[in-house]
Amino acid sequence: MYVCNCNGLRQRDVARAIEAGAMRPKDVFDRHQCRPQCCRCVCEMREMIEETRESYALAAE
Repeated sequence: MYVCNCNGLRQRDVARAIEAGAMRPKDVFDRHQCRPQCCRCVCEMREMIEETRESYALAAE
């Protein structure tokens, strides 16, 4: 499933960037050497980042 149609970033691409330490959508774009264009994907990326942070916090307990 595509998260960012403009740059062709799939959900797994974003997830890998987050696992590699991306804390903001900008970090995801930087990792894939692209820039946001229409920015429709930014909210979904933020949600993915937050969900990952929450799951890591729960795992650390």
